[in-house]
Amino acid sequence: MKLSVIVPVYNMAAEQKLEYCLDSLAAQTLEDIEIITVDDCSTDESWTILQEYEQRFPEKFRAVHSTENKHQGGAKNIGLKLAKGEWIGFIDSDDWIAPDMYERLLKKAEETGADLVGCDYCLTDEHSMKVGQVVRNNRPEQTGILDDEKRRSLILDGGSLVVKIFRRSMILENELWFPEHIFYEDNALGNSYLLLATRFEYIEEPLYYYYQHDASTVHTISEKRCEDRLEAGRLMLAEAKRHDYLDKYRTELEYSFTLLFYVNTLFTYMAGVKRTKYRFVKALGEEMRSRFPDFQSNPYYRERTHEEEKKLIRMQMRSTLWFMAYYKLLWAYRNLRKRLKAQ
Repeated sequence: MKLSVIVPVYNMAAEQKLEYCLDSLAAQTLEDIEIITVDDCSTDESWTILQEYEQRFPEKFRAVHSTENKHQGGAKNIGLKLAKGEWIGFIDSDDWIAPDMYERLLKKAEETGADLVGCDYCLTDEHSMKVGQVVRNNRPEQTGILDDEKRRSLILDGGSLVVKIFRRSMILENELWFPEHIFYEDNALGNSYLLLATRFEYIEEPLYYYYQHDASTVHTISEKRCEDRLEAGRLMLAEAKRHDYLDKYRTELEYSFTLLFYVNTLFTYMAGVKRTKYRFVKALGEEMRSRFPDFQSNPYYRERTHEEEKKLIRMQMRSTLWFMAYYKLLWAYRNLRKRLKAQ
């Protein structure tokens, strides 16, 4: 078996989102493929749909039902344990792919000897094969045999896992099991999936369609999801330590942790959670300061962080109470200006 594609599924039956994803997998030009769909205790008709596809395409589809809701990481682990392919791919169950995506990725791997191959994706809000806003997921200079410079670049700009394929042997030998019961599992394991490869290749075309809708994880803000992002950041550092690259790439990992754990969480929490809690914001700042006391001096932080965000972060580091009061006033002022412009 050449390729196993793992599809974690949870409540995707509405608006035929799941069928559009599965149809794109059924239409793949690569013949030597198995598609392992894992239902994560859906409460809608998702499990029924997966069983229907298994019946329609028994040579390609395998439907598996998890007895426990473990989130995407748990569903991926179930799929990994069942996979027989030499290569592994992942796809989110509300997205879809070009018909020749996996054939082309595998061809690139065979031509170059790579053990990691990726492509670009596009953003779309409609179920069609029309290419939307293209997102360059990687850069040509990151490809080839992975040296220290390329690995540093992949930590900073590694891109999404769902637009890549991985040698299964690399995953199993390094025990790259995803964390369960949390969101943002890819953030926790992403660096290891990229850095433990020896050669990376890349097709500079959008072969993956990333569906934009209100129910997707990135558009749903809650305190639970913010807490999961914090845990993903902690696990990212633990993974780096486990595979002995924490010290070697400390500067890049410090910035990645700062962005994931602190900056993104702080501002999505303040903007997206209706009832913000002083103790949450205070604890967030204290843990950031404890792990990386000098993060504001990190060269990537200084170069890549917006000046207004730097100002607010300095404020939060000095006084959580003052930061929260100022932020709420700033947010209210901006909303007022928007309403006045709309009149």
